[in-house]
Amino acid sequence: MSQMYPTYSSTCGWSAMLPPRRPHPALERDASVDFAVIGAGFTGLAVARRLHEIDPQARVMVLEAGTVDQGSSARNSGFTAPEVLPRNATLPGAEKARRQSALFGHAFEWMTGILDAHGIDCDLRQVGSIRAAATEAGEASLRRVIEVARANGIRHEVLDRRQIADRTGTEYYRIGIHVNDTYLLQPSALVQGLADCLPEGVALHERSPVTRLDRDGAGWRLTTPGGVVRARCVALANNGFIRSFGYLKLRMATIYTYAALSAPVAEADLPRLGADPAWGVLPAHRLGTTLRRVGRDRLMVRSLYALEGEIAPDAAAARLRDRFIRRWPALAHVPFAHVWGGTTALTMNGAPWWGRLAEGLFASGGCNGSGITKGTMLGWHLAGLMTGRETPEAVTDAMGTANLIAPEPFRSIGFHIVSALETRKAGLEA
Repeated sequence: MSQMYPTYSSTCGWSAMLPPRRPHPALERDASVDFAVIGAGFTGLAVARRLHEIDPQARVMVLEAGTVDQGSSARNSGFTAPEVLPRNATLPGAEKARRQSALFGHAFEWMTGILDAHGIDCDLRQVGSIRAAATEAGEASLRRVIEVARANGIRHEVLDRRQIADRTGTEYYRIGIHVNDTYLLQPSALVQGLADCLPEGVALHERSPVTRLDRDGAGWRLTTPGGVVRARCVALANNGFIRSFGYLKLRMATIYTYAALSAPVAEADLPRLGADPAWGVLPAHRLGTTLRRVGRDRLMVRSLYALEGEIAPDAAAARLRDRFIRRWPALAHVPFAHVWGGTTALTMNGAPWWGRLAEGLFASGGCNGSGITKGTMLGWHLAGLMTGRETPEAVTDAMGTANLIAPEPFRSIGFHIVSALETRKAGLEA
């Protein structure tokens, strides 16, 4: 893996809709700290804040390669929930989902407490989400999800084609399940707010990529363009790019996904966006398309997957355009205002890699596309592990751990084969 961190070819659409933000200054000196965190996404910010809560006297530093408003967390689709209902849910996995939900619920409460305490406005609203299926196979998968929702007492409503169309304006889907406990939000506003309200004891340096990570006696030495940081303990919270430091190379892969946000639709077209003033649609198949109504008059489409590198911007826009028009043919005249890519890290079995890598070195990676509450939860507990307040079982018993993934070139070959097969299997879900 040649890249140390993602360099995106397009501006994050969520950030483009917000007022300009002044980044925290880059590191321009050598420093010594108790804890260093690499990555200022949802996981890294949670690690740093929780470390400060545990030990307010500790010196904590967060190093972000780019800027928070253009990072991977800002490019999220903006869905989150305090409960877990996996896309490929089965009744035997219902108990595991309950244990995961207990972790997620605590993390969500902690995160929303921060939002309330600091007045962070990220348009957080509990409107639920619709898991929707457009194919027979997708419907079969969704009916298993419905069984788990019933078994775990998760509030939900089964929707037919007409009901989905009434809510979202698209007749594309044959069946859906509306889950009440899902929240929608503006992800860039959320991660910017969390970064800009860090406690005084936590230093954040943006545009400060860590280019080397070496042992330094009993601690670690982090080299950046502006200075060297010596730390007793380090948390790697840069997801798939953890591998750039030589760790977890056979545990996860970096995937680029893409989103498009429409221009505002005309007043006469507003009824075509559905009766619900805010809604989100999640696909029945993992390679399917995610949809959102954004504000009063925009639509978001997220889809496409590329291994370890970006798709050409024009190609990504064209493929997203196809997905948009298939769902809203009457809105084919509405252009896209923003198209952007973002990274996530996938693992073979869908479980994150979380825990201790070496003496004083810890990591959390492999969120598999669910970064807000899951990343916050993993970061909160990683701080506990780093300070000796928790054991690894606190997370791994519920979440599992990432298993081995094939090395290159077999990884790329396998990805393209599986991606082609799964895309064909997804069919109209894409």
